[in-house]
Amino acid sequence: MPTTLVWLRNDLRLSDHAALTHAAERGCVVPVFIWAPDEEGDWPPGGAHRWWLQASLQVLDASLREHGSRMILRSGPSLKALIDLASSTGADQVAWHTRVAPHLRERDVEVRNGLAREGLETRQFAGRILHDPDAIQTGSGGPYKVFTPFWKKFQAQVHMSDPLDIPELANTAPETWPEGATLDDFDLSPMEQDGVDWADGMRETWVPGEAGALERLDAFIEESLIDYEAQRNVPADHGTSWLSPHLHWGEVSPRTVWVRVNGWVQNGAMRDEADKFLSEIAWREFSYHVLHHFPATPTAPLKDKYAAFPWRDDSDGLEAWTRGQTGYPIVDAGMRQLWAIGWMHNRVRMIVASFLTKDLLVPWQEGARWFWDTLCGADLANNTMGWQWASGSGADAQPFFRIFNPISQGEKHDPDGAYVRRWIPELADLPNKWIHKPWAAPDNVLAEAGVELGTTYPHPIVDHSEARARALDVLKSVNS
Repeated sequence: MPTTLVWLRNDLRLSDHAALTHAAERGCVVPVFIWAPDEEGDWPPGGAHRWWLQASLQVLDASLREHGSRMILRSGPSLKALIDLASSTGADQVAWHTRVAPHLRERDVEVRNGLAREGLETRQFAGRILHDPDAIQTGSGGPYKVFTPFWKKFQAQVHMSDPLDIPELANTAPETWPEGATLDDFDLSPMEQDGVDWADGMRETWVPGEAGALERLDAFIEESLIDYEAQRNVPADHGTSWLSPHLHWGEVSPRTVWVRVNGWVQNGAMRDEADKFLSEIAWREFSYHVLHHFPATPTAPLKDKYAAFPWRDDSDGLEAWTRGQTGYPIVDAGMRQLWAIGWMHNRVRMIVASFLTKDLLVPWQEGARWFWDTLCGADLANNTMGWQWASGSGADAQPFFRIFNPISQGEKHDPDGAYVRRWIPELADLPNKWIHKPWAAPDNVLAEAGVELGTTYPHPIVDHSEARARALDVLKSVNS
């Protein structure tokens, strides 16, 4: 019976797994995960990534064992590990899901060519995204840079089939399992920070793995989707799906999300809510579309004029921003949420990104790097798109002159201060009137709330009105 190595990467699930299904139908199956961060180019997994990966791999191995299989762990280089495993198992084929990020695509070409030299067949399957970035083109034949026409073409051209069931693995084990590494060998657990377990908040918040992903998806559909358009901008509520880490690690496929959401639709009103959410899934597709066609965008602006943008070197401002100590409560709440649980509400992501790139004029690449290290599901395509959008330099980006006011944004989207109070407990006793601008509160109000500006909570590190004017002046120099 022929044996297939299934090379697992960001597809840590059993259902809707084309490579695993193919291998199970073919004969013996040896699932393998290879830890090779050096092959990730300039974007090796960050600290929060590594925590999630360890937990997800544990869950996946347990699931495989329940179905009569198991996962073999190896350290890189990937090509050498696959060749060694093929030799020890008698495998004649290696199957995997295609990666979209350009440097990983190039790595996979090298691996495929190396395996071919050893006489090994390879099979690659789609599964990371829902569309072929080379197949969806503008009328003139090029890639899209604006989301709305991309979304229209996507809807017209991409047709969704039902997700694949979990394959039958009970009789696919090889005669003997090859030796493997252990998760401890990979040293994925995050270091304690000043005696504090950084991952504690992530453990309390998340359930990594396929079952956790499907539970999260079902809860979103049952509890939040009906009010999605209204509630998705309220950071204190669970109005968004919280699926981004699960999608990043492939614990649930985008096709499964798409089909289950569409299955929920029962009338026109629900159709509107579903389409709004599905357009966010399509935004993820658009992010990959842009990254595929413009591989330099993780570090270089898509719009050429921003290449010479006169960003400021403000290490103190950057440090205050990363630690949630800017003096603007909605900004600081978002940054503290990110550090605590490896995730931040999308509305707040836009606010903190605007503050960094426009109030502080710190390069967007600095923000992208911080998010990469602290987001459980930091995805290169999504992270790049979000930061280039915020700074005005990317595809379909908001104009640079659109500068979020952190006070009015807080008052609009967190009117009772519930989000700020959750993440900035030192401001919890301030009245709603002052929760988003504590520096403007009367002294007696601050005293009653136990707030001492400059001691228990910082003064604003910049005046927003002055910072906005400065940013617009800089923009004039770029446009002149």
